[in-house]
Amino acid sequence: MLTHAHPDHAGGLECGSPCAVYATAQTWNGLKRYPIRERQIIEPRHPVFLGGVEFEAFPVAHSLIAPAVGYRVSKGNVSVFYVPDLVYIFTSAIRPSQGVALYIGDGASIMKPLVRCRGKSMIGHASVRDQLDWCGEEGVSRAVITHCGSQIVKADASAVAAKIAALARERGVQASVAHDGLKLMCRTA
Repeated sequence: MLTHAHPDHAGGLECGSPCAVYATAQTWNGLKRYPIRERQIIEPRHPVFLGGVEFEAFPVAHSLIAPAVGYRVSKGNVSVFYVPDLVYIFTSAIRPSQGVALYIGDGASIMKPLVRCRGKSMIGHASVRDQLDWCGEEGVSRAVITHCGSQIVKADASAVAAKIAALARERGVQASVAHDGLKLMCRTA
């Protein structure tokens, strides 16, 4: 199991995870005090195979305190790119030529990026609109928005869905907002 470890979500754990947890060395440095027994390091751009599924971490700009990676998850010739926190992707990890059939991205803000500069580093969250631009530019035809901020969570769900769907259509992408229990099937043509 590949786990996106976040320090705020680990409170109260007494024995940690019942299975191996994979994270970058940088993430593990920030999680030293949490009782996770079987810590595995995943190196960015070095695929790891677990249960016949390939996981590859890609560095992304997000935060100086909580650095993030996106994961390309592949099985056969189909890949999903998952990145719930980012300002931008350092490399083009979402190219369909790499089999990316679905982009799962950051829903902190729909239209306005939540970005600021610290020194020479940009930190924060790209807008959904910007991420849909990336998908359109790279030819990724499907996107799901997750890790939603208050702009999405507190608004009328059908209005948000319509706005995101319209933004996506303008870019040649089909997009929706994730919800609990969502199941998706990804296939290549």
